[in-house]
Amino acid sequence: MPKTTFSSHVNNYITTNHFYIEIGSSIVACFSECSELGVQIQKDVYFEGGVNDQQRITLGHAEFTDVTLKRGITNDPTFTQWLGEVFEQKNKRRNVNILVFNQAGELMKSWTLIGSIPVAWKTSTLQADGDSVAIEELTLAIEGLKVGKSSAGGESASRDASGFFASSSWK
Repeated sequence: MPKTTFSSHVNNYITTNHFYIEIGSSIVACFSECSELGVQIQKDVYFEGGVNDQQRITLGHAEFTDVTLKRGITNDPTFTQWLGEVFEQKNKRRNVNILVFNQAGELMKSWTLIGSIPVAWKTSTLQADGDSVAIEELTLAIEGLKVGKSSAGGESASRDASGFFASSSWK
């Protein structure tokens, strides 16, 4: 598998930001802060008669926390169009990658947010002399999460026949 590097992407975001957002095969935005990525798995605890020194645990549903990205910039029309589609009730979900690179430009970590949809965002003060949009805060609701060390291709996502968002692009 070829090594993913920062320079392998067409990039206009050479800044102090450290979290890069990939949709499809393009980096479309970058942010300087990312909230904690989290999942809470429901559990049921059962006690077995006659077994007093152990308990049995069965796992249930996984609940994923919303992901909030702060202090970002973008000038990619695909990204801003996706944000605008929420107003048009299109509910277009995407698998979105959050990428972190080291100083040599090598990909260090990748998180794929499965079935992401923007649920809140706000911009910072707009300035007439800038050519990119500053995003103060963006919150994404997600239906799943994959963690890895390779770019997973954050493509448009749709439900499969069983009603789940596929993460088939995960490598």
